[in-house]
Amino acid sequence: MDRVELAIFERRVAAVCEEMGAVLARAAFSPNIKDRLDYSCAVFDASGRLVSQAAHIPVHLGSMAHAMREVVAEESWRPGDVMVFNDPYLGGTHLPDVTLVSPVFVAGSRVGFVASRAHHADIGAKVPGSMPLARRLDEEGVIIPPGMLVRGGVLDEAMWQEIMAELGDPEMAAGDFQAQLAANRVGVERLIEVVEALGASRYLEAVAALDGYGERLARHAVDRIPDGRYRFTDHLDDDGFGQQDIPITVTLAIEGDRAMVDFTGTAAQVEGNLNCPLSVTAAAVFYVFRSLMPPQTPACDGTFRPIELHAPPGCLVNARRPAACGAGNVETSMRIVDALLGALAQALPEEIPAASQGTMNNVAMGGVHEGRAWSYYETLGGGAGAGPHRHGASAIHTHMTNTLNTPIESLELHYPLRVLRYQIRRGSGGLGRHRGGDGLIREYQFLAPAEVTLIGERRRRGPWGLRGGEPGRAGEGLLNGDPLPGKRCFQAAPGDRLTLHTPGGGGWGEPYPVE
Repeated sequence: MDRVELAIFERRVAAVCEEMGAVLARAAFSPNIKDRLDYSCAVFDASGRLVSQAAHIPVHLGSMAHAMREVVAEESWRPGDVMVFNDPYLGGTHLPDVTLVSPVFVAGSRVGFVASRAHHADIGAKVPGSMPLARRLDEEGVIIPPGMLVRGGVLDEAMWQEIMAELGDPEMAAGDFQAQLAANRVGVERLIEVVEALGASRYLEAVAALDGYGERLARHAVDRIPDGRYRFTDHLDDDGFGQQDIPITVTLAIEGDRAMVDFTGTAAQVEGNLNCPLSVTAAAVFYVFRSLMPPQTPACDGTFRPIELHAPPGCLVNARRPAACGAGNVETSMRIVDALLGALAQALPEEIPAASQGTMNNVAMGGVHEGRAWSYYETLGGGAGAGPHRHGASAIHTHMTNTLNTPIESLELHYPLRVLRYQIRRGSGGLGRHRGGDGLIREYQFLAPAEVTLIGERRRRGPWGLRGGEPGRAGEGLLNGDPLPGKRCFQAAPGDRLTLHTPGGGGWGEPYPVE
């Protein structure tokens, strides 16, 4: 295909993913999906290799790209099927992220798959928000291994009822599941239109051409990194059960147009839920390298081919069942990014930014109000790290998450909560020639009794600066003015106030002298 044809094809397939996401957001019931946009959609080829994805959530998409081939290879597919799963050790990320996969057939032949992944705030954990401080995977909610929720267009009522029975608010959950089913149906229809417009053989040629183009751009990006070995260690604060200063060590080996990312030296898997399945680790690594590539680089399987990954089995970033991993997806993935950027900063000192906030500041809460169970989850933005050419952005989600905040109007409409304060945390970004972005302050008042779980990082040390830039301020949480640890589950009474101060980003470069 010539360049113009290939560019048009790439946008047409990407538009399939984007329309799937639009349908999912418009049809979902929960604020977590319809307002925060905590979902992702992608298109795969007939063997499960990534063809295209929308610019949704990096930790969702990279993990699907890593694991989908093994997931789809285990089934005998036919038109109208929809597979469901959330098992982190069988292609998922953490239990709240539920994935639906649908095959696409044209003239009786399978030409690909579409998939949607969405975060369900209620997935049946014993605490509201389904982000408990857990030791085992089965404490984090209902585990759904890959199985057919819809077979040949017919819903498996027994499986559906079995899943819904585990959830605190099955009405809202059913709406979100139906929204994902609708998104997949639209994805199947649109991809069939693309294939029929080109013809099946031409479509497959275009997929191969796009894959090759992505690989060439990726190899060029890796090749411009100086050959060598670069090593960096960063730390997680704690696992919520007493283990502190948990190291993540990465050694980056560059040889020509190939990169080997080795996590030997990283801590063993921990008692708490910071453990990562390998698919999440791969997502963080893919994200970092994708950020070094030109903007026009397609998000396809070939883009990740020059990158090799090694993580010893049983370590924090390649955990073994039945380790809990709810926070591995949202917190450890962020620190993997920081560690890899720290290594790359040695190779590309004039290109890599300082550390961003390094946490998603997870807030999960819920209870029973006016006779109905409620369950809420959100993540909070913070400061972005400054770079060689710019200051860091303030009060923004960074790196492995790409969600919005929950609008205050939506939050107060759906839940017995009031937001008293939502503002930028002035002065929290690290000083430097370019200053790190500021974090934010969000203060909630409880209007009804609630059980609350906090999972946050960068509470013991702030995000690091680079080239003489200062670190950003660490985050903190307060309950009625009293300090809270980064990971805590507690009961809140009506009138209680929870205040979260999120970290600022690190500064970059020696500050200019003041005359």
